[in-house]
Amino acid sequence: MSHPICVTCGVQYAAPRPDCPICEDERQYVGWDGQRWTTLEELRAAGHRGRIAEEGPNVVGVGADPPTAIGQRALLVRTPAGNVLWDMITHIDDDLVRRVRELGGVDAIAISHPHYYGSMIEWARAFDAPVHLHEADRRWVARPDDAVRFWDGDTLEILDGLTLINAGVHFDGGQVLHWRDGEEGGGALFSGDILQVVQDRDWVSFMYSYPNFIPERPRTVRRALRLLEPYAFTRVYGAWWKRVVYTDGKAAVQRSADRYLSYALDDEG
Repeated sequence: MSHPICVTCGVQYAAPRPDCPICEDERQYVGWDGQRWTTLEELRAAGHRGRIAEEGPNVVGVGADPPTAIGQRALLVRTPAGNVLWDMITHIDDDLVRRVRELGGVDAIAISHPHYYGSMIEWARAFDAPVHLHEADRRWVARPDDAVRFWDGDTLEILDGLTLINAGVHFDGGQVLHWRDGEEGGGALFSGDILQVVQDRDWVSFMYSYPNFIPERPRTVRRALRLLEPYAFTRVYGAWWKRVVYTDGKAAVQRSADRYLSYALDDEG
């Protein structure tokens, strides 16, 4: 069966439907030409291919060329405890699966938020890997499957030294991944766009909606900072190619939050 994929957000659905709830939500948008659908077969026929490139030490970018939908890339985090595919793309084909297997395969999948659910079930089945999502985002899963494992609470260690943190920015279930032993023990944070690495890569930002420019609530940003406080990290890996805070990542997050809150909470007098 060719499962339908929303052209705008790139999320694959279990069955045909007239609408994409993810795009109809105020954080996203329906394409200006109306709701449009495609399939993996159509994307492959249109010339989309896998792209593999190093993004950091033992961190490999996995994307599509040309990109689809929002255009994010996933990251294969390679550790002695196993490999985690962080975030997700829409594209998958036999050659891309083969190349990822040559890098050690995928032991677990974790995705920051619903805009990046992509073809997660196709990837889960290709590698027989569980998909870890936060319970708070259960209603957004477009293709339910036994591979999806929901978790609740603030943190979850999915492999030794690899911990999901429910930052709750952008979506209630918005999660980031902390790798304790990344960057030669300095730690690494994989943030998707829960903490968005911006064009000036010494900074991140926090938004409820990026395309519609709706700022995130200050109390949500403060909660995220409290949850991140115990974790050390040198780098912050964002959602797109080379969107990386390369040094002093934890300080960059703190000063970014301070700046954001100073503008968001500014009052006359």
